[in-house]
Amino acid sequence: MAFIQCDFYSEVLGMSTSVQVILPQRTTGQIGLEGSAAGRRHPTLYLLHGLSDDESIWMRRTAIERYAAPLGLAVVMPNAARSFYTDMENGYDYWTFLSEELPQLCRSFFPLSDRREDNFVAGLSMGGYGAFKWALKKPEQFAAAASLSGVTRVSEIEQRFPRDFRLVFGNNRELLEASDLFGLARHAAEKKLELPALYQCCGTDDFLYKENIAFRDYVRALNIPLLYEEEKGRIHDWSYWDQQISRVLDWLPLRDQAE
Repeated sequence: MAFIQCDFYSEVLGMSTSVQVILPQRTTGQIGLEGSAAGRRHPTLYLLHGLSDDESIWMRRTAIERYAAPLGLAVVMPNAARSFYTDMENGYDYWTFLSEELPQLCRSFFPLSDRREDNFVAGLSMGGYGAFKWALKKPEQFAAAASLSGVTRVSEIEQRFPRDFRLVFGNNRELLEASDLFGLARHAAEKKLELPALYQCCGTDDFLYKENIAFRDYVRALNIPLLYEEEKGRIHDWSYWDQQISRVLDWLPLRDQAE
């Protein structure tokens, strides 16, 4: 695998930002790691960080590079600060950056596939919210999306993180409604949108467990397919997310690298 730290100017954000990228590399001589890479453009996972973290956290706290190596999968890890992956009322346009500018920029820098069936998104906590938001608002971009211990109710943001809530949403009720996962799921069901495959997980002792159960039940009541898994006694921590991101990679509908 090749690891690249990218610092570039974002026209959307109006400032420089950072993205970390793992690129596939075909290798058999690297001790302890067997890499795979297809001749075509690489399938890509956009991997989103949580509220207190940044683009470096997945590399620092998990074995994501080792998990992705045999799959021939590129991994793009952007920095979205504490934005909840939203065009902030009192801040920067991170939603537009994430969902429009970032994929175009990354594909201009690296040989990444633009085919829907080759693109996936996942994240933890705030990033789990961002992954499902991206998948529900722009389902044509992804084949699969995964939320690990994700925030599912924007009302929970207001209660638990009031300062961040004010910066992100302010008093803009329209923005708040447009950012609600329950409303986005209902809209998708009503419009009969072709959604990505959805995977959701949470530990039973996680402080976000009840809202994850509520979202799971709501989505299933809408007859939206969703694979849900939980683990008894697990909390909101990296030992769980390291385990689960490996599970997510196994679940992704990756095409045969020999194609």
